[in-house]
Amino acid sequence: MSSRVRNIFVLFLIALFSLTGCGTSNPSASKSNGKLKVYVSLYPLEDFAKKIGGEYVQVTNLVPPGVEPHDFELTAKDIAKLHEANVFIYQGAGFENIKKVSESLNKGKTVVIDAATGIPLLKGTEAHGHDHDHAEHDHHHDSVDPHIWLDPQYAKKEAQNIRDAFIKADQKHRAEYEKNYQELAKKLDQLDQEYREITKLAKQKKFVTSHAAFGYLAKRYELTQIPITGISPTQEPSPQELKEIIETIQHHQVKYILFETLVTGKVAETVQREVKAESLTLNPLEGLTREEIAQKADYFSVMRKNKENLAKALEVQP
Repeated sequence: MSSRVRNIFVLFLIALFSLTGCGTSNPSASKSNGKLKVYVSLYPLEDFAKKIGGEYVQVTNLVPPGVEPHDFELTAKDIAKLHEANVFIYQGAGFENIKKVSESLNKGKTVVIDAATGIPLLKGTEAHGHDHDHAEHDHHHDSVDPHIWLDPQYAKKEAQNIRDAFIKADQKHRAEYEKNYQELAKKLDQLDQEYREITKLAKQKKFVTSHAAFGYLAKRYELTQIPITGISPTQEPSPQELKEIIETIQHHQVKYILFETLVTGKVAETVQREVKAESLTLNPLEGLTREEIAQKADYFSVMRKNKENLAKALEVQP
């Protein structure tokens, strides 16, 4: 399905469900087992919502485990579920179809919050960190980088927006939501401090990634991201751009290429073989694999594993 046809189909579904839902005068959707019915559009929002909402919420991620959210499309069934939600937490930045659906929901029935509200967004041209001596190769220079949650301080702002949505939907448990948020905020501050400590000790300030997911993290800690593909992992460089990327990596004598978990980067693998670099995992946390879920991984365990691998790539000196 072409992107144009897909957009028309999504808009048709939005209009259909808006018309069927516009007759309700109920100020809030019915709760599930006494809990807020919460839907989210990304794994980090799911994790934060569960940690903040605790026993008072039932959280459902619209994106199934192991699915790359850049490629995910809402179905008619998904949109129908959203019209029965108490709270919908989404990230509009970089996910325009989700944003269009959110605008169709009855705000008297569902509390709708864009978790990216109040956060300055990076454009595609800024997603490469601070490096200006290699080719810009993002094919969509005006696209927005959605990977806000990889900066622990911006993740804390997203968590604050989620807290506010829960309080708006359920004033009765305001104190519990506030308490849980404060505990989460402390953990995010601690994670931020840990990243500051390793980047201060870094011998190498540049790191190579399979796609441009780590612009916010790079900017926060004054690092340079050299991505092989663009904001979306499907955005591949041209042969000339690929040649320039390889030359940049060789020039900076980078020893590692950091791959992600939910997509296979054939171009990145080609670059790795060409420059004879080792591979490590840097998880953009767009979603967990079924294996990670079975291992009870969460935002913090994945971010700490990322920290370990980034420390190797940055040649952190103990």
